[in-house]
Amino acid sequence: MKEKKKEAAELDEETLFMVTQTFKALSDPTRLRILHLLFQGEHSVNEIAEKLSLLQSTVSHQLRFLKNLRLVKFRREGTTLYYTHDDEHVIDLLRQSIEHASHH
Repeated sequence: MKEKKKEAAELDEETLFMVTQTFKALSDPTRLRILHLLFQGEHSVNEIAEKLSLLQSTVSHQLRFLKNLRLVKFRREGTTLYYTHDDEHVIDLLRQSIEHASHH
């Protein structure tokens, strides 16, 4: 009996959506700057805004986008939210992209 060569599986809709949304997230300079900062450690919204010279409302908006994609997570301490990265795969992808861009 001959074995049929297995055809490459199509990406399911959910996977396709998540991959395109992840690349969309990484294509925005502000979100990249926020993610890069969070890869270095945990920061509050105010700290992120201050360190990156951004408005707090801008930071909050971008963090919501990143949180919905499970790229960042947060913990609450009193009334302050502290954010950190939530995906080692994306960290690796971003690091590799930065290294690639740095090798002119």
